[in-house]
Amino acid sequence: MLILAAAAFAAGLLVATQPGRDERHLVQTYVVDWEHNRVGAMYALLDAVSRSSTSESAFASELSTAAQTATLRALHVLRVGSPHGSSIAVSMRVVTRLWGTLHETLLVPFSSSGSQARIRLSSALLFPGLRSGETLTRTTVLPVRATLLASDGTPLAQGAKRTSPDPAVAGQIVGSLGPIPAGSGASYVAAGYPHNAQVGQDGLELVFQNRLVGRIGGTLLAGGRVLARAEPVQAPAVRTTISPSLEQAAINAMGGSYAGIVAIDPRTGALLAASGIGYSDPQPPGSTMKIITSVAALQAGLVKLSTVFPYSTSATLSGYTMNNAGGESCGGTLLNSFAVSCNSVFAPLGATVGGARLVKAAERFGFNQPTGITGAAESTIPSASQIGDALAVGSSAIGQGLVQATPLEMAVAAATIAMGGRRPIPTLLAGARPHLVRATSAKVAHEVQQMMIAVVQYGTGTSAQISGVQVAGKTGTAEVRNSTGAPNSAKANNPKNTDAWFVGYAPVGHPRIAVAAIFPNQGYGAGIAAPAVRDVIQAALSG
Repeated sequence: MLILAAAAFAAGLLVATQPGRDERHLVQTYVVDWEHNRVGAMYALLDAVSRSSTSESAFASELSTAAQTATLRALHVLRVGSPHGSSIAVSMRVVTRLWGTLHETLLVPFSSSGSQARIRLSSALLFPGLRSGETLTRTTVLPVRATLLASDGTPLAQGAKRTSPDPAVAGQIVGSLGPIPAGSGASYVAAGYPHNAQVGQDGLELVFQNRLVGRIGGTLLAGGRVLARAEPVQAPAVRTTISPSLEQAAINAMGGSYAGIVAIDPRTGALLAASGIGYSDPQPPGSTMKIITSVAALQAGLVKLSTVFPYSTSATLSGYTMNNAGGESCGGTLLNSFAVSCNSVFAPLGATVGGARLVKAAERFGFNQPTGITGAAESTIPSASQIGDALAVGSSAIGQGLVQATPLEMAVAAATIAMGGRRPIPTLLAGARPHLVRATSAKVAHEVQQMMIAVVQYGTGTSAQISGVQVAGKTGTAEVRNSTGAPNSAKANNPKNTDAWFVGYAPVGHPRIAVAAIFPNQGYGAGIAAPAVRDVIQAALSG
């Protein structure tokens, strides 16, 4: 027993006094801190001379630059060696985005010895595999950009020149390539892109940038030495949800006007067509917003379809008189008031609903939220605390004030009613799993659907009727300049004073398509937008 105890004591003494033990522990602490991205702790282990020559922020910046150059994802310590002179070699596994997994040695120099040992700064410390005096650099090259396909397999953009056999359709939706945007430089560099890369600026080229770029190739260099190489690999073709026939129908329906049309499959959220300013230039949605106002009022139990309102040519809110379009007198039941788009009913109703409930309903329909489509503008409504007084709430309720929406948003709103209150999240990727979220109850959606049917049957949207098909819809005429005037006066009828809107879907009960259209500064929704939506719906149902 005495002999064994003496042997154990001697072994412990040997380990405690083993040469390089403190230095090895120091280096192990340093590389484990690096493994866990604890840059501040790493800097604290540097010797005084190193810390006097560089600040912590400069040290962190150099590490970050090297990591970006290498497209670093993770570092793993494999083995910490023993001291050799005034340095210790550390075997490391380096995971990169471009060059895969590398196995490199990090040579860590130190100063002093024993418990006084500290890390001595060297350029070799910036990345495993570097030697003293070397700088980490790279050359990268993009493969040929992948092909964009329409839903039927028609190429929309292919090859380096991004050509298509259907240039009219491609020109509406593909978008363009250009230099890396100034604000996105760091993320692109970190992903391995060359500084002079051409990347998606808008349209499908932007939406699918990450899928289209493929595997970037190139060489990682330590000074003049090659640390790693990778060949560029083209990505597989990306099939989109765009239907060439419906995109062409939307183009035809715009008729060369500055306009926007979006068509969506309510069942899946698939964007079937997006032309003009379909999701790029939000505008006041006008009376199409009454869909959401009606949902808020019905959901709160403030009204029923049979609730009767007095006939009037105007309504007064916060001392301001709001006139009906063309000075018309309207009212009656909620259903009838919706069908004829009666502002003197819906502005006060919106004020009764209140800012909080109106904004909450709008947000459930997708306002103030990302669209799910990269590059698509967000539709907005002021927050409940900022929306303002009764006049401001009433104006918002009829799609005026500070409310801004795109045809994409309003097509989604129509699709939500078509789907019994479930909002489809838009997608441009063919085969994507449908994602629908509850925006309102099935009961309320059914009631709003009845109101939208009435719009097309006998209200302001009769020009959207299709023989043998039940269409539900809503007109919108957003005032962008004061159009108040006597009925049939030049001021009241000047088309440049209003944006024309229409949203609709069909067939009611078994919806296959929802469409929204806007024609800025071009009159009433019933006159130009409703027939445009009708034509696109008709093209979808006859295809």
